Amino acid sequence: MQIGIVGLGRMGFNMAERLLAGGHSCVVYNRSPEKVQRLSQKGAKGTASLKEFVQSLQAPRHAWIMLPAGEPTEEAIASLAELLAPGDAIIDGGNTHYTDDLRRAASLAQKQIHYLDVGTSGGIWGAERGYCLMIGGAKEAVDRLDPVFKTLAPGRGTIPRTPGREKPGTAEEGYLHCGPAGSGHFVKMVHNGIEYGLMQAYAEGFDILRNANKLESHAQSNFDLNLAEISELWRRGSVVSSWLLDLTAMALIEDPALSRYTGFVQDSGEGRWTIQAAIEEAVPADVLSTALFARFRSRQEHTFSEKVLSAMREKFGGHLERPAGG
Repeated sequence: MQIGIVGLGRMGFNMAERLLAGGHSCVVYNRSPEKVQRLSQKGAKGTASLKEFVQSLQAPRHAWIMLPAGEPTEEAIASLAELLAPGDAIIDGGNTHYTDDLRRAASLAQKQIHYLDVGTSGGIWGAERGYCLMIGGAKEAVDRLDPVFKTLAPGRGTIPRTPGREKPGTAEEGYLHCGPAGSGHFVKMVHNGIEYGLMQAYAEGFDILRNANKLESHAQSNFDLNLAEISELWRRGSVVSSWLLDLTAMALIEDPALSRYTGFVQDSGEGRWTIQAAIEEAVPADVLSTALFARFRSRQEHTFSEKVLSAMREKFGGHLERPAGG
């Protein structure tokens, strides 16, 4: 199937590579030409402008945008809306607020252009592991793009079917049509809010382990704990095992003291949006709120737990630390 991708950052580039490897035809555009050239060498059709990008796509056209949320994505969608035709589709795979999806879908519907929002999880490992895709939009357009979703998703792999689950579905493949426009990014928003809480729990736990020698009740004991070995231990048979723990174990092997991290932890917006939704719904979200506030505090002073958080963010998404005001 042919698919166009606008934006070749960490995830957009890797997604294009995975689609090419899966036998799809990719038309790509990026403001800086270097990554376009690299993908052209791998079989993609590189373009130098959005106009050329659209002209290189066959009807019905599918333009998948992988740009930072906000103005870059808004500008790309507005430009594509003027170039595409009825029956074409725009897919936003970035981290957009679901209310923006509702507005865009309504506007594009007047031009008879489909709009899909696809919450995309997998970070910089997605090219190898596949991407978990949370999809919102009209069923017609979603069904049309099923071959693309299927290739990008991890597939069943080695994960066994959930006991008691009898009806097969795409969720077992790693992608799901969640509902109408906005629902995909809403599900991804809550996903990221949960991610904040999980990461905070690991980070605080490892900080407690690291400071075990300060226990007053065991002043004569030497609890000089090896965090790298403990993280490796917990990966095997423990109820707290997870991919985040895998990444933590990697970081602790590479740098046991996490000395190259300051503990400055960014938040990319979804955690805030999740808390806002919880407030609107009157749903208690104690853990998620605390995890978000902990990230705010990390920008003032840094503990080992914040270094663990920072290390996990870099490992799963390539997120680099940025100093305040940077």
